[in-house]
Amino acid sequence: MLSAPLTGAAQNTATRTATTDAPVQYSIQFPNAVHHEAQVVATFQKVPAGRPLQVRMARSSPGRYALHEFAKNVYNVRATDGQGKPLPIHRPDPYGWDVTPGPDGTVRFSYTLYGDRTDGTYAGIDAQHAHLNIPATFAYARGLEQRPVYVNFEQLPADWKVATQLLEVNENGQKVSGRYFAPHLQYFMDSPTSLGAQKLRAWQVNGQQIEMQVLHAGSDADLDRYADLTKNVVREAQAVFGELPTFDFGRYTFVANYLPQASGDGMEHRNSTSVTSSRPLGGPNMLDNLGTVSHEFVHSWNVERIRPNDLEPFDFDRANMSDMLWFAEGFTQYYGELLLRRSGAYTTDAQYCQEALNGFVNSMQVPGAQRYGAIYMSQQAPFVDAAKSIDPTNRGNNFQSYYYVGGANALALDLMLRQRFRTDLDTYMRAVWQQQGKPQKNHAPERPYAVADLQRILGEVSKDTAFAGQFFRQHIYNATAHDYAALLAPAGIVVRQAKPNEPTLDAAFANGRWAITTNTVIGSPLYQAGLDRDDELLKLDGKALKDEKSLPAILKKHKVGDTVPLEYRSRGQVRTVQVVLAADPRLEVTPAEQAGQQPTPEQLAFRKAWLGSKTQQ
Repeated sequence: MLSAPLTGAAQNTATRTATTDAPVQYSIQFPNAVHHEAQVVATFQKVPAGRPLQVRMARSSPGRYALHEFAKNVYNVRATDGQGKPLPIHRPDPYGWDVTPGPDGTVRFSYTLYGDRTDGTYAGIDAQHAHLNIPATFAYARGLEQRPVYVNFEQLPADWKVATQLLEVNENGQKVSGRYFAPHLQYFMDSPTSLGAQKLRAWQVNGQQIEMQVLHAGSDADLDRYADLTKNVVREAQAVFGELPTFDFGRYTFVANYLPQASGDGMEHRNSTSVTSSRPLGGPNMLDNLGTVSHEFVHSWNVERIRPNDLEPFDFDRANMSDMLWFAEGFTQYYGELLLRRSGAYTTDAQYCQEALNGFVNSMQVPGAQRYGAIYMSQQAPFVDAAKSIDPTNRGNNFQSYYYVGGANALALDLMLRQRFRTDLDTYMRAVWQQQGKPQKNHAPERPYAVADLQRILGEVSKDTAFAGQFFRQHIYNATAHDYAALLAPAGIVVRQAKPNEPTLDAAFANGRWAITTNTVIGSPLYQAGLDRDDELLKLDGKALKDEKSLPAILKKHKVGDTVPLEYRSRGQVRTVQVVLAADPRLEVTPAEQAGQQPTPEQLAFRKAWLGSKTQQ
């Protein structure tokens, strides 16, 4: 009898499978991996009679909010019954196949899958490895979503191993090579899988295994160092929330691919994360890889278990819009960076300011962040989250990433709580975790949250419901600016204009000309003068802009506030306007001691309480 070493709900699911629902069975092989193809067979048994079985490829994927239409890479589709007899197929839409089942109630649905993008969204297949996002790989059948799932990874090269959060199946006390289990479709679709010559680094934390299954071209010493840094991040993340999540099968896996053909990405999942990059584990770019690891591990609490109610359950047939990505992604972005400082990966406060705080503070200086609130930004995700279109947009003036809008609001809230309420954002996150995230049922969140829940808990933590209401009205529903200079001053951190005396114009030199490559920004000198995207700058202050050095040289002779003539070509017409030069608007965030000031003992103590390790106190 087939069984898996499960506990709780998973064990009960396996028992029910034997007596009622027939599990969905998949197999996948890679006979033409060198040309990025896989052969997939999905077997659906005990299919309800009297109507077609609706087989579909997902249109979207957990952790992504736009449409990706995975059916575009599916071909050679066939359907047979259990004895191999062909079954009729009808195409109702571009991403579906309706199959009329035969008398035996079995549908074997087979196809070729093409995949040549190694990241968290698609499938990447070659002779060296296969990195599979499950919604991009396996078709599913409507109406069978609650059935258990088994998948066989077949005829793999001898050195290929399977890295996944799926549960390896045991039969009569022996592991069945290449055979894995998921309790239902939602869990299966949330389980990225990497096949290749994995290198394993694993450790125990409070009786649960944290493991890194890594494909990379570097040395074992590079991987050991990287694993040690990851351990430190895991400890600091646990300190924020007070405990690890209870991982469903006692294991959390970093499914990591750092091969040269990988695309940079990180994608959170319930008991794992997919992290991919062409950057090696050693050298100067290592911290960029670790930053993705840090961000994605925080997601094992925030978004996988502390779950927005408009993303639960995930709908694979449409774009999934959420009001709460400013919290799910943005607060996670804040902690992803903060954990690098607390864990010592960022070795100095100055490095943290440069790598993290500069980005958060400057992100709020753009027109979109000044015009629209965090909820609006979250609702734009289906248009911007790796979404593809060819028509120009005005994103530069009406959008800022919910990662940064949320992260900047998290920064402000953390500092407000520390200064005004003798508490901090860690305490708030622990309260959200206990109330909305920790309760789980059937491998899914039991209490997905709404915006109102986050506001209510902030009132409880701060013991000031008026403050909570004001914060949400001003900064979440609307876009009232934070005074970051005042907020960061108690930590002895200075916010100042980076280049206050240097005039600048937002143009780029390429193909032998100075041109505006993006929409001009509201309030900028070029916007005020009436220039727009694709306009070519010909002369400034009467001098021809003939090479790459000409524009900086002319600007260097002027002061901020000077008015100078600008000749430009716009859609075939040459015009001259007067431009008022302005300084580069970017801000610089730096420790006071780097700015020639001496921080007080109180400021340094505040900074240490905020940025210092929480596992050594």
